[in-house]
Amino acid sequence: MNAEHIRRSVGADVAPSCAVACSTRIAGPGGRLRWRREAGGETAVLFDLASLTKSMLAVAAARAGVPRSAPLGDLVAEARATPSEGVPFELFLAHRAGLAAHQALFAPLVTGGGPIDRPAALHEAAAGRRADAQGTPPREGFPPLYGDLGYALAGEAVARFVGAADAGEAIARLVLEPLGVADRAGTVRDLAARGVAGPFAPTELVAWRGGLVQGAVHDENAWALTGYGGSGHAGIFGTAEAVLAFGEAVLDTLDGGAAAWPGCDLSWVVQERPGGTLRAGFDGKSPEVSSAGGRMGPRAFGHLGFTGTSLWIDPDAKVVVVLLTNRVSPTRANTAIREARPRVHDALFERAVQLRAMLGEPRG
Repeated sequence: MNAEHIRRSVGADVAPSCAVACSTRIAGPGGRLRWRREAGGETAVLFDLASLTKSMLAVAAARAGVPRSAPLGDLVAEARATPSEGVPFELFLAHRAGLAAHQALFAPLVTGGGPIDRPAALHEAAAGRRADAQGTPPREGFPPLYGDLGYALAGEAVARFVGAADAGEAIARLVLEPLGVADRAGTVRDLAARGVAGPFAPTELVAWRGGLVQGAVHDENAWALTGYGGSGHAGIFGTAEAVLAFGEAVLDTLDGGAAAWPGCDLSWVVQERPGGTLRAGFDGKSPEVSSAGGRMGPRAFGHLGFTGTSLWIDPDAKVVVVLLTNRVSPTRANTAIREARPRVHDALFERAVQLRAMLGEPRG
């Protein structure tokens, strides 16, 4: 089964648009390592990557050299005089800063009182400490709780640290441009500046946003905070092959061979942390039933996006798989992706193994 067949197996009941990609790293002539890749589906379409943006932000933070122990209040002035003021930057990336999972920072847009007061919204996010996470966090942070508020704040911290307009611009400069994929991945604003006007996969029908959302970020808080730019938790669009290149570069960097991000230490980004599978920009594979499927090894890591996107990396098998869909179109009520994801990830893993075998290398 090739990548195109895998894409067809997703089915219209899962999402109206879909692209897949997979790759495996092999030894080429003279022992030089290279990637063998395959993609299928709507490979020219730019999908709203949703929370895959978080993984890119974590890499941007590592590339920028943002001090991991820096108190958030030193990086984002709006966090001062909130419970988040003294919390180390790294804990926001690891979902261990004690914040609530979500707050409707976008609410003024719905009620007609927008645009939002951006500094006030950032202050509100930083003040959103949950009841079970009071006082000073332990060194490893509070018990993890996945959410977007910490990444909205972390994105603002990275952007200000490097002098970027927002997290989307920081990701473009530090991650996407060095990879050579900035014409196939980025914010709507930054893609437009490069003359790229789509095609964008549509997402949801949202009445208060004028109907079908297309060519604009689906996430409401990201839309409120950064519009056609990018926040730390959402705002990057991309093709399947661009996301694949990102995943390959992450693995190459971890193995000490990345040319795009020289000198970048990503070990702390993917390291396992106490209290759950969440890392700092990625998630690990659950020992029980995992969205990664059954073929990925126990050390695999990746991320999901609410719009129906996913990236998984197996550091032992040297395999990267990507599934991009717009499963929220026309409504987020469609949850068929939950059953499809592990099946597609398994098929993509198997295809990557086949690609390696086609070149005479052993199965992983």
